[in-house]
Amino acid sequence: MITIRNRDERGAVNMGWLNSKHSFSFGHYYDPAHMGFRALRVINDDRVIPGAGFPTHGHADMEIVSYVLDGALEHKDTLGTSSVIRPGDVQRMSAGSGIRHSEYNASKKDPVHFLQIWILPNEEGMVPGYEQKAFEREEKQGRLRLVGSQDGRDGSVVIHQDVDLYATLLDEGDSVTHELRPGRHAWVQVARGQVRLNGEVLKEGDGAAISKEESLTLDGVVSAEVLLFDLA
Repeated sequence: MITIRNRDERGAVNMGWLNSKHSFSFGHYYDPAHMGFRALRVINDDRVIPGAGFPTHGHADMEIVSYVLDGALEHKDTLGTSSVIRPGDVQRMSAGSGIRHSEYNASKKDPVHFLQIWILPNEEGMVPGYEQKAFEREEKQGRLRLVGSQDGRDGSVVIHQDVDLYATLLDEGDSVTHELRPGRHAWVQVARGQVRLNGEVLKEGDGAAISKEESLTLDGVVSAEVLLFDLA
């Protein structure tokens, strides 16, 4: 069963400096029909103007993954971390028992476009932590590249939950297939472009909740970047 989350039905906020679309309930956007999917709690599609960003604020008991599509995102936190996240990078911050951080567009002239993803951790009160890794385009082009997992295998960042996160780049004619083990679920998020998921057309910003399917096939239609979450 595939349930499409249409991009035009997402929550939206435009604060001038921030234009954000919410796949699930977040902040002032509340929709009891879209509170998350399995352990996946937030997918925010954020665009921030040059020089602006989120001032220091706190989180607890959440795995927060940042995936930059265009531009550069500057991150600072109370662990002493200071980094810039660029396209190809995957950053995971474990809020655990409590952490404060800020996120700003690192450029004074170019906007930044990124996905911020929240995943419920498998335990509360963990020691806060941070990890960031870069994945080359060639690793994702026409194939599913594991970029996040519970055990950190294949060089992926560690996510403290039973989830495998894949990224792929698909041009027209490219195709990838992912097998789901019995009892597993999936969420597909189209970050840009257009694909077919088991024959269903998904456009940029669309998502899809998948249950009781044995196999998922993504076919490129318009040059696309897609995230696939394999969930318990």
